Amino acid sequence: MNVPTQPKIYHIVHVDRLPSIIASNGLWCDAEMAKYRGAGTTIGMSTIKERRLNELTLNSHPGLYVGQCVPFYFCPRSIMLYMIHQANHPELPYRGGQDSIVHLEFDLHAAVAWAEANHRRWAFTLSNAGSRFFEDRCHLSQLGEIDWEAVQAKNWASCKNGKQAEFLVETRFPWALVECIGVSTNTTYQLAARALVASAHKPPLAIKADWYYGKEIVQ
Repeated sequence: MNVPTQPKIYHIVHVDRLPSIIASNGLWCDAEMAKYRGAGTTIGMSTIKERRLNELTLNSHPGLYVGQCVPFYFCPRSIMLYMIHQANHPELPYRGGQDSIVHLEFDLHAAVAWAEANHRRWAFTLSNAGSRFFEDRCHLSQLGEIDWEAVQAKNWASCKNGKQAEFLVETRFPWALVECIGVSTNTTYQLAARALVASAHKPPLAIKADWYYGKEIVQ
C-alpha cells in the first residue's frame, strides 16, 4: 500500500484528561507528566512507561528516550485501545473500558512542520516503540517503510507489529493542532463538549463508532 496522501496521527486519552490538556495548551510527554502529575485518569501500562522512560532511546536521535516524546499512532482503533476495551490485561490497572476514551486527531505533515519550526526532534517507528526491538526513522521520505496495510487493518492478528507504528515528538505538542476529537458514546461526547467550553481552540467533536471496538474478538 502506498503512503496516504494526508496521513493522520492519533493520541488517545481518558476524557477526564481534556481539561488539564486544554489548560496546559497541549500534550506533554511522560517524562514531564511524571514531574507534574497532570489531573485525570492514566490509561497506560506502568511497566511499559518505565521502559520507555529509562531504557529505550531512538537511533535517529541518540540520547533521546522514547518517554521524552509525546506518542501518537497512525490510526484510530489501535491495539492499545483493544486492550483497554478488553479490560483484563494484568499489567493494565485501568479497567474502565473504551467508552471514556477520546481520540485526538492531527495531521502528520502539520505536526512535522510544527516540530521543525519549534526545534523539537521527531521520529516515527515501524513498530511498537515500547518494545525492546523497534526501528525508527526521522525523514518523511522514509514513510514508505511503514507497513500501511497493517496500520489500517481492522483484523490485525497477523500484523500486530506493523499496526503499532508510532509517531513521536519531543517533550510537548500543541493543543491548537488538534483537527478532530472522536468519541464513542453520547455521554463522552457531552463530557468532551463541556471541557471544550474553556478552550479558545474548539476542534470538531464527533461520535466515531468506527474508531472503537464492537463485540467482535480479534485474536
